[in-house]
Amino acid sequence: MPHRKPPAAHSVALGANPERGRRHNRRVVLETLRQHGRLGRSDIANLTRLTAQAVSNIVAELLEEGFLVELGRRRTARGQPPVEFALNADGGVTAGMEIAADHITTVLVDLTGEIRAQRIVPLPDLSVEAVQALAAAELKRARAGRGLPERLLGCGVVMPGPFDFEGTITVGSTALPGWTGRDVTALMSAALATSVTVENDATAAAVGEHLYGLGRNLRHFCLVYFGLGLGLGLMLGGEPYRGAFGNAGELGHVPAVPQGLPCVCGRQGCLESYVSPSALQETLRKAGIAQVDAAGIARLHAEGHPALIGWIAQAGPLLAPVLAMLENLFDPETIILGGGLPDSVIDALILAAEPLPLSVARRGGRAIPRLQRGTTGQLTAALGAAALPLLDAIAPRLVRNTAAAEPIESDQIAVS
Repeated sequence: MPHRKPPAAHSVALGANPERGRRHNRRVVLETLRQHGRLGRSDIANLTRLTAQAVSNIVAELLEEGFLVELGRRRTARGQPPVEFALNADGGVTAGMEIAADHITTVLVDLTGEIRAQRIVPLPDLSVEAVQALAAAELKRARAGRGLPERLLGCGVVMPGPFDFEGTITVGSTALPGWTGRDVTALMSAALATSVTVENDATAAAVGEHLYGLGRNLRHFCLVYFGLGLGLGLMLGGEPYRGAFGNAGELGHVPAVPQGLPCVCGRQGCLESYVSPSALQETLRKAGIAQVDAAGIARLHAEGHPALIGWIAQAGPLLAPVLAMLENLFDPETIILGGGLPDSVIDALILAAEPLPLSVARRGGRAIPRLQRGTTGQLTAALGAAALPLLDAIAPRLVRNTAAAEPIESDQIAVS
């Protein structure tokens, strides 16, 4: 399936020469090496617009700290080849953990972005104490794997929100039972004995798909995430959009059916009451089928179970106008569906939703489809979670000012 390459103007982040930007410049160098694999000092300086002396100092620091490795000189046809450097795959790992309604997904990712460990286990007890204990055991198990770097740079934890800025779950229909009002950051930091970054599941899923899936060559896409409810992750300009208070993307509470089913948010007819894993589980329960996991849902679909097929036939047309609304609001390159539902069910949902209503996305010469299934499966949110501490270390939020002679930071000014 063809993908449009990212614009050249956004191919690399730029540094800032003032001393106040020293920490920022370290991130820029690391991110540039992550994108390009192996580079010499002069290449790094040219790509980032940092001075040769600044690059030399930063490379020396990162080598000493174990974040980089020296690869020697690459043979060239003429001249003295430069010494090249790359990220050190054994320089450390970050952990990513998704705490869902019925399972915990754990991954370990090294500095190059390589997945070094992954595991999904059932979560029978959602109490805070039980989740803390299981999460700690899973992280310990993952880190015990052979050949893994000893240094843990932090853990990203994602779960259904909504959250406040301090990582405390606020009142919301998708919050896990017993977690409302609890400080997830403090609780999980204590349990895991490392620094923890908290994110909502849909936003983390968009980051995961951006780094590992269909979104690798995209800068603007929407990810509709099937978690406990129905969420929306927004990748705008190559950055996750979180909103003013970190809770953008509550797609499940868009009105879908006038005077419809009551929703736990207090309204009626919300999309989540019809199109979400919890809505599917309720449909199956009414058909006499107890709570089933993703593998069980896949088997039911393969068998053509009428309750599941009927749910898909209803959910697709309800989802379609909401997807067209997202296209009109955000003008994304594509919309991706992903999360906890089996691939076969997501594919069937896409077929049931098509053809999508008219929107700004309905134009000739499209390079990619309007609607696609993600490729990272059930690992999507956990991979995004693992990227959170990694992004804190290496991925500055920058934009390129193509008309300016000097680089700029996006928290100073943004140029489209």
